[in-house]
Amino acid sequence: MPSHDLADFTIPPAHATSTEHHPNALFALSGIDLSEIFAPADFARLERTCTVADAPPIESFESQAAQDLLAQTEVLITGWGAPPLTDELLDHAAKLRAIIHTAGTVKGIVPTSTFDRGIVVSSAAATNAIPVAEYTFACIIMGLKRAEAFRKQYAANPAGNRALPADRAHPVGAFGARVGIIGASHVGRLVATLLRGTGMHVSIYDPYLSEAEALNLGATLSDLDTICAQSDVLTIHAPDIPETHHMIGKKQLDLLPDGALLINTARGRLLDHTALLPHVESGRLDAYLDVTDPEPLPEGHPLFSLPNVVLTPHIAGSLGREVHRLGAAAVDEIERYVAGKPLAFGIDKAQLHRMA
Repeated sequence: MPSHDLADFTIPPAHATSTEHHPNALFALSGIDLSEIFAPADFARLERTCTVADAPPIESFESQAAQDLLAQTEVLITGWGAPPLTDELLDHAAKLRAIIHTAGTVKGIVPTSTFDRGIVVSSAAATNAIPVAEYTFACIIMGLKRAEAFRKQYAANPAGNRALPADRAHPVGAFGARVGIIGASHVGRLVATLLRGTGMHVSIYDPYLSEAEALNLGATLSDLDTICAQSDVLTIHAPDIPETHHMIGKKQLDLLPDGALLINTARGRLLDHTALLPHVESGRLDAYLDVTDPEPLPEGHPLFSLPNVVLTPHIAGSLGREVHRLGAAAVDEIERYVAGKPLAFGIDKAQLHRMA
């Protein structure tokens, strides 16, 4: 297959006889094939809506060819591995009017000045929150069922009964359990919604959430320390910003009741792993951790070998066929933009700081 430089590619003009708004679009991402993001039907919708650049996705804006393509672009479609935009780049992107992100956070991709230039920005964070919330819900059910303890007991003694192992005298089952949600993010709100009708009691902590909003989610609003002291399950869904670094630390972990289940599907830095270790080594707490600090953990870290800790390698978010949901949502947003409608998942400058 012949190799090509970006200079070989252009954004072809829209059909001269068309009066329909048909903006030039460009992809900027790396590490993932477009077919993994867009199902064939959704890519066809995109091509009906935009004039897509005849070029591979941009992985860096360092070359003049990439900058020339950006200068012709009205809709920039970004995703995992997207190269960051700078004020200097935006100065030369006079036609750019929309940045549609096919992944979660746009922090680190768009500068704050983007919003002052009349450029609309959309993120797929709310869409990506769906599998994270589903995964968290599964962790709550499996964790409260003490499935891992039963699994290990069954493997060691297949003829044994269903009695909880003698060294795991924690309450079993979800009904009546108290769940504390840390952060009313997209994921946190979806988790609260999924917990409706389960017989569990839900509390939520978020400094930006009102009591009325919490009630609408089927939860009660509480402060952080009270939630920790009263929760059978503590699940973390706050953004990774300086204010939330180690927000679940020694004080909060000490407050958790014996047998409590700690779940983190947000960011590893929100949890103080050094403070967590004695609680899980003693068996006082159980933990399901999809994210860690550092990530990945170094080989031989004690969390890998503890029977009451379930570690997964950051898989809660969109994987496999779930990623097509992100592509479909991005095309939906582009169709709204082209039709002159408000974006469903638009981001403003104030939200940028609070994103994960």
